[in-house]
Amino acid sequence: MNGRHPLAQRTTRRTFMVGAAAAPLIASRSFAQSVFPSRPIRIVIGFPPGGGIDILARLIAPKMSAKLGQPLIVENRPGVNGLIATQGVAQSEPDGHTIFFGTTGNLAVNPALYPGKPGMNMERDFMPLSHVASLSFVLVVNPSVEAKSLKELIELVKAKPGQMFFGSSGNGGLPHLSGELLNLQAGIHATHVAYRGSAPAITDLIGGQVQYVFDALAVAQSHIESGKLRALVTTGPKRMAALPDVPIAKDTLPDFEVVNWYGMSVRAGTSAEIVTRLSAEVAAALRQPDVAERAAALGLELVGSTPEQFGALQRSEIVKWGNVVRTVKIQME
Repeated sequence: MNGRHPLAQRTTRRTFMVGAAAAPLIASRSFAQSVFPSRPIRIVIGFPPGGGIDILARLIAPKMSAKLGQPLIVENRPGVNGLIATQGVAQSEPDGHTIFFGTTGNLAVNPALYPGKPGMNMERDFMPLSHVASLSFVLVVNPSVEAKSLKELIELVKAKPGQMFFGSSGNGGLPHLSGELLNLQAGIHATHVAYRGSAPAITDLIGGQVQYVFDALAVAQSHIESGKLRALVTTGPKRMAALPDVPIAKDTLPDFEVVNWYGMSVRAGTSAEIVTRLSAEVAAALRQPDVAERAAALGLELVGSTPEQFGALQRSEIVKWGNVVRTVKIQME
């Protein structure tokens, strides 16, 4: 006799047998969790196919796929300023198999436009992966506008308060907020006219229904080259390579800077190891010569940051654009 009660011996044997039977299942589950990726990865975008962010996603997806050993599928889920796509990823499993590829508007402006809605608490709902690329805007005017510089445009708007109009691709978008930021920093009052997309805004600008527009160079470049529009400034921290003779807005207004950045995030709760690996693979894909060449043609400056760097950028931009939204009292239906 070993001094142990027979019931204790039976309980010990039963516990051992149950544990032994469960061990393969636990080991299998742990192995599945440790192998990443274990299935195709979705890159979710809140815009229709064909735009700059969509093109860039489809350029880097096969590069990442080759390194990760799983397909990367680009999924377009447009609607409500990217809110539909953002909320979808915020409700996904935190396992790295769903990536949200968003813009400044999606990841920094929308939290102020749609406060309290699901998926709009960025620090609670998401983990940053990488600042992928940046895109400055260009401020273009109709040639009939007498201003030849940003300084002259500001003086012109001051002389005609409420009588000058700027168009944008839509209410609450970054082109709209660029015009509102100019109003605030220059102390002027130009009236916003919202369109359903960049194309009709540019069409009305050429037609003289509005006096100026902020938008991507790709939208305005052909009209600048044809003389239908005149570029006054670009909005980034340095001059655009495609418009080397056009000054930056900061030369006139030191605090005026607008950069539409593209960034990738995953669901909060994703393991640090997966976040680190995905971030590294994004950066590696951006270093490929064919990706860089195509991005340059789109006017994009590729970045490929660490998660920490992108997180810091996003937090500062949420504060910046949140202040603009609340000051101007922009409300979305």
